[in-house]
Parts: sequence; C-alpha cells; structure tokens
Amino acid sequence: MIDISRRALLGAGASALVLPRFALAQADNRPTISIAVQKISNSNTLEVLREQSNVGERIFFSSLWEGLIGRAWLDELKTVPLLATEWKRLSDSAIELKLRPGVKFHNGDEMTAEDIAFSFGSSRMFGDTPATAQGRTIPVRGDGIPTRAGRELPPEIPAVARRSWPALERVEVVDKYTVRFHNASPDVTLEGRLARYGSEIISRRAFAEAGTWFDWARKPVTTGPYKVVEFRPDQLLVLEAHDEYWGGRPPLKRIRFIEVPEVPARINMLRSGEVQFACDIPPDQIGAIEGDTKYEVQGGTILNHRISVFNQSHAVLKDPRVRRAMTHALDRQAIVDSLWAGRTVVPKGLQWDYYGDMMVPDWAAPKYDPKEAQNLLKAAGYKGDPIPYRLLNNYYTNQTPTAQVLVEMWKAVGLNVQIEMKENWTQILDRNGERGVYDWSASAPFNDPVSCIVNQFGPNGQAQQVGMWSNEESNRMAVVLETSTDHAERKKAFRRMLEICEREDPVYQVLHQNATFTAKRRDIKWKAAPAFAMEFRANNWGG
Repeated sequence: MIDISRRALLGAGASALVLPRFALAQADNRPTISIAVQKISNSNTLEVLREQSNVGERIFFSSLWEGLIGRAWLDELKTVPLLATEWKRLSDSAIELKLRPGVKFHNGDEMTAEDIAFSFGSSRMFGDTPATAQGRTIPVRGDGIPTRAGRELPPEIPAVARRSWPALERVEVVDKYTVRFHNASPDVTLEGRLARYGSEIISRRAFAEAGTWFDWARKPVTTGPYKVVEFRPDQLLVLEAHDEYWGGRPPLKRIRFIEVPEVPARINMLRSGEVQFACDIPPDQIGAIEGDTKYEVQGGTILNHRISVFNQSHAVLKDPRVRRAMTHALDRQAIVDSLWAGRTVVPKGLQWDYYGDMMVPDWAAPKYDPKEAQNLLKAAGYKGDPIPYRLLNNYYTNQTPTAQVLVEMWKAVGLNVQIEMKENWTQILDRNGERGVYDWSASAPFNDPVSCIVNQFGPNGQAQQVGMWSNEESNRMAVVLETSTDHAERKKAFRRMLEICEREDPVYQVLHQNATFTAKRRDIKWKAAPAFAMEFRANNWGG
C-alpha cells in the first residue's frame, strides 16, 4: 500500500497538481466528428434571432441553443419540457413556467429567472418596438450583414423578434425558478411560440460582457450540450462538449462543421475519411453512395416546403394574373418524380397534417393547367417582358436543376423568366436592380398556421418587411389568427389567407415538401431526425 502524506503532496509543488488534470484529459476518449455541410451560416453569426435559416437549424437546436419548451427530434417532433419542467395557463394571455434547477450556461453560471426575463427583453430582443406589432409591418432592408461596430441591435433582430412574438409585453420574475409571460393580447399559441425558433435562452452576464453585439453573435453563451470554441465564417465551426450540461455528459468531445458548397466534394470527403457525415445529398446520389456497404444515407420529408416568392412591385409581376399564370404553369408532380425520385410529395398548399383541426383538408396547390396560364397572360396583356429570377447555386438541395425545369415550364406557356445567378442572400434580397422571383422555403415550427403563413407572410413576415408584397385583407386575417380564441373563426381566417396568398394575389408558390438526406458511415449508430437539425445528445450516439 502506498501512503502519500498531505505534507509530501504539498511539497511536490505545482507539478504534482498538473498530473491529475493531464491524466483526466488523456482519459477523455470521446470521439471528435466532422460534418461536411453546404453552408454554416448566412449571416456570418450564430445568433438565433439573426440566423433564421435551414442551415442554422441543423447546428443550433440539437447542439447549441435551447428553449424553455423543446421538441423531441427523434420522436415525431413532439413538444417536451426542456429548460422548463412544467407550465400552466393563467389566462388567454399569460402563462407560468417552472424552470429546471441546476442548469449551467457554457460560462458556468446557473440559469435563473433573471436570464429568462433578459432573453426576452428589450436589450436583447425587442429594442424599442412596442407589444402592439399585430397588423403593422416593421420594415427592414434585409440585405445587410452585421458589422463589428457597437452594441446596438441590428434592425433584423427586433423585426424577427416581433415576427415571433408580436404582442409579448413582459416576462415577470416570480422567483428564482418561476417566470410568467404576459401577452398584450389573447394568444392560443403561447406554448408553441415558446418552442419555436427564436425563443431560446441566453446568459445575461455573457451578453453584457461581450465587447460588441457582433462579438456576442459569433460566440453566444447558451445552455446546449456543446459550446462554440471556433467559428470562421464560410469555412468552419467547431463545437466542444459542455460537460456541465444538465442532460448529462455529451457523447462527443468535439463536432466540426466544415463548409463545402459542392455536393461531389462533400461525398468525396466522406469516402476519404475526412468527414463522418455529408449533408444535403440529392436523391440521385443515394444509390451510388449506398453501393459501398460502408456508407448509408438517412433522411426523408421534413416540416418544410420549398417555395418561390414573388415581388409584387415588379413592373410585370404587379399584375396578379401574371403571378397566377406562373403558378399554373408548373407540373409539380413531374418535379417530384424526376428530380426527387418520388422521395417527397406535393403538399396541400402551405400547411401540414400536424396542424390537426386547423388543417384545411380540401385545399390543394394551384393545379397544373398550361391553358389557364396562357389565358391569364393574355388577359394581363403580357408581351414577353423579362422576369428576373435571382438564384443561388444549390443552397437548397436540387435548387439549380429545379430552377432550370421551372424556367422551361414557364417558357412553355410564354413566360420569359431569366435566371440571374447570385452568390449569397444579401444579393438575393438586394433592393438595387430588379427583384422578380426568388427561391425560399417555409417551415412550421409548431402545429398552428400562425407558425408559418402568418410568421412568414403576415404583416411582419420577411416578404412584407423587405418590401416585396402586401395585402390588406390578408393582414387582417393574420391578426385574427394571432388574437382570436375562437377555433372556427381562426380556421376561417387561415383558409382566407391561403386563398389570397396562393390564388388571388400570390406572394408565393409551393413547389413540393422539402426533404433532407445525410450520408454517413454505416458503423456509426446515429439516426437522422425528420428535420434539418442534427441530434448529438447521448440518446442518439452509439458509434
């Protein structure tokens, strides 16, 4: 038996104290994985209120950011307790939540009610916008990237915050582990809003200590299972295990997201062993990848639809008949069959089955009717004037080949749509030059139409905030959806919004339900969620 006295240990000096820590570090044999992605962040930030994107969802919500109410990524995206353990309605406009005790931020601080109140406060979220945003648009340019200057919130932050929370008035701190959310109007969707993209919690102290807002947004301090250790925009994001995570020690030591825009390069990196996962795989590549038994491709349809968005103020598109003609010129099923190998579907407009009783079951996307498209163009007096189509190179899976097919379908009915290749979203939304049509996608982060058609095309949806489209009646219906507690009235308002936004005065056209596919080493025990988000907690790692 070896007996080391306290005096002997102290006498050994600093070197004796180093050895246990070194040994502990050496004992950490958790793997580091690398993931090839098409894009890491469109805004060059990791702030959830600024990076509202599909690529952001992949990284943020299963690794970095967490809200009070969460989603079970591997269990049908069900609503689950996360940073709150329970909640109850106090009224049509108020909800109380009990916080999970002992939750640690990445800086070691314990999360308390003060952090919740700050996360939903004016300094971080709403700026000087009042809790009366319903029906009133907060304009933004939409084509800027944040700079390093100052602590002032970029204008997109309160615009997005009021898009998600149009009438949140205040968060009351009841005690250390209890908060109450008070809305300025009735809202049957408060629970859904708490679970949606943009309602995640931050460290009050870390936000205050950041040199600038941009410094904060590059390295946010949150409660997730992994924390940011390195971020090089357009190149690399490295996350490291947050070993004080309330949900248990994360199974991975590090996760490296590597930006690789081209599909063949992502696949080659997987085959060479440089990465263990390759994201955004087109369906026509799945067979070749799985031809090697070392690899498999997981994924399928998700709660996201691929759409195109119209600029109502364009000289040609200001006539809704031209936009309607564009919607009738498309054979959506042919796109699904040819480019997606039947691995997705044409949905019933901008809605999902999981809306439950709010679903409009007898609705459908505009039918493929070339003759009707030609009649509409003739009635509009269309003379073949060019319509610009701003396009990114495969930001979305199959984006470029889909665009080429769309242009040919439009050409077949007499529409002169011209592709303009762009490098990023700043160029897509640039107000200089002519904005005609561009690609987009629309998600439903909770099971109510407010989460999608109102959030994205209501008064404070992006299309209206950046000056692309507006419709007075549709905006009134959006307010009904946001404030009414009458189910029948809300469903009637939703149907009317679909009629306006898809048929009468189209702001978008639905192409197909989106699907996402991820290639991986077959020996890694991991499952893809029915979402862009990639889950790397202990419940989804065994390889």
